[in-house]
Amino acid sequence: MATFNKTVTSFGAAALLVPALLACGRGNPPAHPAHPGHGRTHLTATQILQVDYESGTPDSGLPGLSSTDATAPDAAAVVRPGEQSAYAIQHKVTLGDPGYFSDGAPRSESATDRLPNGVFHIGDTQRYEFSVLLKDWQPYQPGDSDTGDIIFQGKYSGGQPPAFYFMTKRNAIAFRSPQMSRQTTVVSDFRPYVNQWLDFRVDAKWATDQTGYFQVSVRLPGQSDYQQMASYTDVATWQPSSAADYGYLKWGLYRPAESLANDDVATRIVQHDNIRVFDLS
Repeated sequence: MATFNKTVTSFGAAALLVPALLACGRGNPPAHPAHPGHGRTHLTATQILQVDYESGTPDSGLPGLSSTDATAPDAAAVVRPGEQSAYAIQHKVTLGDPGYFSDGAPRSESATDRLPNGVFHIGDTQRYEFSVLLKDWQPYQPGDSDTGDIIFQGKYSGGQPPAFYFMTKRNAIAFRSPQMSRQTTVVSDFRPYVNQWLDFRVDAKWATDQTGYFQVSVRLPGQSDYQQMASYTDVATWQPSSAADYGYLKWGLYRPAESLANDDVATRIVQHDNIRVFDLS
């Protein structure tokens, strides 16, 4: 879907500082985070991290980028093709199989906590972009469990609940902030887009007071620009359950409440590509 071209060069996270004036258009959608106090003008952003897997390796050529803590050989793998590119990362979780468990739960996820530019702190204003493909995703049927699968997270350090996450729930994709007890459906029905790339964006101001915000936008197949689907403004976005030194990103599959006992789908597979972080300060 995105029209920017990915190169086969892998960049060190600390070295990737790319200024960009983000304007309207398919490859350069509006950068303005629609929150109080900002005019409707273009915003100069600085790209500080890009994970595109064009190295052909699960760490995308970025030492410190983890791919999974699960032990199954296919819990995480680089696959062809990516989103208009050569490679993407694929994560797989099979319920009831210990090879797809890590930290006591069925999950297989990449994480940025060991990348210098992969963490965020109080006071940061950042943009997170990622593309996701639900691989051969079995749809929800009446009577199925509706607990959902988490596919992207903004996490606090120390193993705490996330600040936000995206999850598939029934046949929709929702954005949720557990600390605020707020949830918004951002893709009402993903079934027409199974095995296609979907683009997501979160603009976040990390604050302990009521000056923070989350702005969530989505670009579906056939759409030229992102469409804003959720807006949480004048909120405290940094609310860890205990002291946290930093936050970081995770993507893949986390199935915390899914189980074979509930007749949940045994195996799920998801692919991710084009994970990017911008400084909006």
